[in-house]
Amino acid sequence: MKEPLDARALDQVFRTARTFPRFTDRPVTDETLKEVYALMKWGPTALNAQPARFVFLRTPQARARLIPTLMEGNIAKVQSAPVTVIVATDTRFFDRLPTLFPAYDARPDFLANSAMAERTRFRNGCLQGGYLIVAARMMGLDCGPMSGFDPAKLDAEFFPDGAWKSNFLVSLGYGDPDSPYPRGPRLDLSEAAQFL
Repeated sequence: MKEPLDARALDQVFRTARTFPRFTDRPVTDETLKEVYALMKWGPTALNAQPARFVFLRTPQARARLIPTLMEGNIAKVQSAPVTVIVATDTRFFDRLPTLFPAYDARPDFLANSAMAERTRFRNGCLQGGYLIVAARMMGLDCGPMSGFDPAKLDAEFFPDGAWKSNFLVSLGYGDPDSPYPRGPRLDLSEAAQFL
């Protein structure tokens, strides 16, 4: 029988976790990034489609390629982070369904319905990006998710063949404890949920 996680784990992942605009110079190892992916990949997606793709920008040269695509307010965030992840989606995610979802052949459904393919790609890619943030926090990393960039410029730079499309960015590292803004309030249960 599963038991709830302890309070320390819940704090680290949600209750006291913060969005960091600046990071310390402590490096993030490739081994840690591999562990983050190894954990996040188990998050559920529709038909196990797993449409998200991740580009881990680890070197100053790789992050420099990203800078011209960013809104001015996000440049310093990326420059201070040891890693920034491009969370993208594969426009042909359904080509992998025969392997990822062998229960039945769902690929023709997506080939025949581009709107359904787009919804599935975007929705489940967002889910996987969220799993990445949770997995990173579980592995002791801090996160700085952001969406202030020019998708057309980013895609032209990193995905010129058009097969992948950018969704959002997540800087990863060990956050500068003095950098977060004051914590914003959250909606009360009565404002955000209904029990029917």
